[in-house]
Amino acid sequence: MPDEDLPLRERKKQQTRRSLEATALRLFLDRGFANTTLDELVAVVGVSKRTFFRMYESKEVVALSAEAELWDAYIDIIARRPLDGSVLPFLRSALLDALAGRDDDWDRRFVATRGLMARTPQLWDRSILLSVSAQSRLTAELENKLGAEGGADLRLRLLGELAMAAWRCAAKNWIAGRGQGGTGARERLGTWRGPGGRIALTQSVEDAFDAIPDAVSLSIEGRPQ
Repeated sequence: MPDEDLPLRERKKQQTRRSLEATALRLFLDRGFANTTLDELVAVVGVSKRTFFRMYESKEVVALSAEAELWDAYIDIIARRPLDGSVLPFLRSALLDALAGRDDDWDRRFVATRGLMARTPQLWDRSILLSVSAQSRLTAELENKLGAEGGADLRLRLLGELAMAAWRCAAKNWIAGRGQGGTGARERLGTWRGPGGRIALTQSVEDAFDAIPDAVSLSIEGRPQ
């Protein structure tokens, strides 16, 4: 729902969240994640710790907000959309729509977050847990739609694995050129949006899903000499 359609209280809450997320990312990039205290973050934004903890569990959560935002949108689309036909194209379409629905600044925030993760092991570990949680939620939604249980029907869990693997490969390929157009670490990580922006990321996701059939049937005989 667009911000202008939300009640005033919700609009203010959204504005506070965006301010916290943008400020946190800037401070983490400038000073380092471990060197930025929660007291400093809330002081810069002008909110209390109580307000912060009503929105986020920890610094790690606010640092990974761009990634969490994508997973929440993805699972929400899967939950709301009727499943008609093959499951993998359904998961692909939902992911593409979740990407398309992110705000114009999401690309920059996501690239910056990935760069921050690369030099902050605890954020990398938290991101893996976030991805695992999203995959479990995805599988649960498929179980509801198909009336099956992932433990009994391994195809459901495998489909979740394939969808998440396609995303990971696509995102990694998209970010592979990180650093172009910037002169320093902060500029590269804080302003760069990835090669080609959202359009290129979307195409990378398409390419990754397209490659799945050939990947699972790959054999030594099929490799080019």
